[in-house]
Amino acid sequence: MEDDSLDRFVEGLRRFGGASAKDAPPNRRKPSIVDQFLLYRQELLEWNTRFNLTAITDPEEVLFKHFLDSLSLLLVYDKPQTRLLDIGAGAGFPGLPLKFVRPDWHVTLLEATGKKVTFLQHIIETLQLENIVAVQGRAEELARKSEYRGAFDVVTARAVASLPVLLEYAAPFCHVGGKIILFKKGDKQEEFAQGMNSAHRLGASLHTYFLVDLPGLDDERRLFVWEQQKPCPAQFPRSGAAMAKKPLGETS
Repeated sequence: MEDDSLDRFVEGLRRFGGASAKDAPPNRRKPSIVDQFLLYRQELLEWNTRFNLTAITDPEEVLFKHFLDSLSLLLVYDKPQTRLLDIGAGAGFPGLPLKFVRPDWHVTLLEATGKKVTFLQHIIETLQLENIVAVQGRAEELARKSEYRGAFDVVTARAVASLPVLLEYAAPFCHVGGKIILFKKGDKQEEFAQGMNSAHRLGASLHTYFLVDLPGLDDERRLFVWEQQKPCPAQFPRSGAAMAKKPLGETS
């Protein structure tokens, strides 16, 4: 069963050039990329016995519901030398899998929980990854710093939060013309409508909406892609408490 699931995962990797990643040196081609994912999974499950890093603990599900799901971002965006910010990176999704198959990308993993940042740094050091950094902090605070605000080509998140909240966290980091790519699962019509309302106030507009179709992912996973059309207004993001109490997308 493990061999079969690994074969299907590698088949999925090929959709993104994962068998011979773009611009990768010879030692980063197919065997190394697959080995990176397998070592990452091993470390994730081992650390998870001591720290709460993921609720998904089945080794096969990790391949698809974490790794391949993370790579689905490449179905809607795939440009070289991208500067990507992963908000609420947790155990590294989607930023680390994307870095494996796009080694030319510059990735920032933003995570508020110290033990998760420690794990991310461990993976970065263990796999000797370059141009990737794990930063401990809160998005609403770092978005006020000049080195982060409006500095990224792509801002993404798989965090469990509503579209209006995720958009308010993400928009301040995205430069004009950049993309905000958010992962969601299931029918989100009401949440989507609220996201449309909030995006206008944040200087963003919907670019595309995509239903993910990849091996092992048949549970209505969607990607929402927004384009930052003008700088995010200075009053955003508000505090996390303010966002939770009154999301921007609410019309009442």
